[in-house]
Amino acid sequence: MNEKITAHPSKEEREKVLKEIWQLENRKKILENKQRNEERRVRTRRLIERGAILEGIFPLAPNLSGAEVKAFLIALSHLPGAVELTAILPKSGDTP
Repeated sequence: MNEKITAHPSKEEREKVLKEIWQLENRKKILENKQRNEERRVRTRRLIERGAILEGIFPLAPNLSGAEVKAFLIALSHLPGAVELTAILPKSGDTP
């Protein structure tokens, strides 16, 4: 109860506080890495699922290069009614 409060903390106290700061910074980095890895995993899964859908609907898609698939999808997007169809689709992140 009668602890002295000094204006200058001792060397041990400073080292203890610095160690705690270092540990908290490392824990923060670990959590940020976990979050980035989870976001990357979710994106990878989404891309794989959508690629599988594309190949399922268009059987020739696996034989096309990435540039050819892109050109094909761009051509589809210019068909009559494509703009109206995309306008009624739920936005990314919306629940169906």
